[in-house]
Amino acid sequence: MAASQKLSHLLQLADQGPSSRAALAEEVAELLSDWPQDYPESMRGICEALLAKAARDVDQATRARLRVQLYSDPDLAHRMLPRESAGHRLVETARQSGDLVGALAEDLAVERQVAAHILDDESGMSLVLACKGAHLDRSAFSALAVLTRPHRDRIHAFAMLDAFDTVPVSEATRMLRGWREAQAA
Repeated sequence: MAASQKLSHLLQLADQGPSSRAALAEEVAELLSDWPQDYPESMRGICEALLAKAARDVDQATRARLRVQLYSDPDLAHRMLPRESAGHRLVETARQSGDLVGALAEDLAVERQVAAHILDDESGMSLVLACKGAHLDRSAFSALAVLTRPHRDRIHAFAMLDAFDTVPVSEATRMLRGWREAQAA
């Protein structure tokens, strides 16, 4: 499909209202993750704006699918699907002794057993990798580290913060992708 036709199609989807937001978001995410060489770069900005707008109107499950679609470009995923609210939601769930396993599984787009493994890891490295790979900010990670293991001593808490600061995003993203692919297989 020619670039102008594709853009026209996407704009028509956008005009259909909230009911088609998920379809629009997934189609645009697919296009952005495998950008055709014959499409102009100026169109890319329009597509990113469409994705950002559509992503605000979709549910968490769709947002998780979009993150998986965009895993090859973590910067794009982070820009289009910011996680600020996810970190806040996870911290609030932990503070209220809610279903943290379920909330983490949903936000990371992994199965509950993987989320449980991440939270059960006594070393805390799984939580470091999961939070860093999901682009949660340092303050959200710090709160989660303390709330999930309140009995840890300060030395261990500072070691986890140091690990969070030093683990490369690429390594953490690769590990999170591995957890997702393992469940798909």
